[in-house]
Amino acid sequence: MGHQEHRQSAAAQTASIPCAVLTISDSRTEATDESGHFIRTTLTQAGHNVVQYAVVRDEPAQIVEMVRRFAAEGCKVIITNGGTGIARRDSTFEAIDALLEKRLPGFGELFRMLSFAEIGPAAMLSRATAGVFGETLIFCLPGSPNAVQLGMERLILPELAHLVWETVR
Repeated sequence: MGHQEHRQSAAAQTASIPCAVLTISDSRTEATDESGHFIRTTLTQAGHNVVQYAVVRDEPAQIVEMVRRFAAEGCKVIITNGGTGIARRDSTFEAIDALLEKRLPGFGELFRMLSFAEIGPAAMLSRATAGVFGETLIFCLPGSPNAVQLGMERLILPELAHLVWETVR
């Protein structure tokens, strides 16, 4: 089976994926969470179900607790935004990386490559990452609305059904 046939088969079998969105921020609230709103909207427009959403502080224990809870409640995809930089308080990468059983290094590599085309060498500050925790895919995006749009539109949504299909079959 070729790549296109593989993707089509996956899309047919994973039409509406249960997803969670986790915003990691010390300053945002549900009312001011532009990036989280964008993720939820684009997932819904693509036909997926956003079944969980939360905003938590950039505290590793809180991040891990929410990810474990979302996965236990059946979310097949968790998309986080925020906390992926190198500032002292940025702890998303460490919290999520400790949970991952399989990593998708290509996601972070491609994200930084695409970001470089838009923002130049500052793209190297991003620690965007992705991987698998049990039967749940986790994508960690920066908190910037532009970065979230880039990650969702160019990387996550085009391959989401295929990735979920590979994870749960």
